[in-house]
Amino acid sequence: MESIYAALLIFKAKGNKAITEANLDKVLKAAGADVDPEQIKKLVIGLKSTDLDEIIKNASTMPVGISTAPVEDKKKPSKKKKEPEKEEVEEEPAGIGSLF
Repeated sequence: MESIYAALLIFKAKGNKAITEANLDKVLKAAGADVDPEQIKKLVIGLKSTDLDEIIKNASTMPVGISTAPVEDKKKPSKKKKEPEKEEVEEEPAGIGSLF
């Protein structure tokens, strides 16, 4: 993922022609990220025929879908029996998923 961010940084600074393996390597090393030469090579090949201006423009205008839960009609009383509430113990989320 860091290599994609590095490519976008280089693109914004110097344009699509400046995204080379050497430039990506320099940016990633300067940021202290691990450099995978195979991943960088594949990224550069993939970006050669890609119009990043168009992708960025479309990405910023894409609508974000928000799903909403169905709303219960409050006018109709519920026929369900109320059960006594149990104490729920929430666990601390672990891993990278807890950041989002």
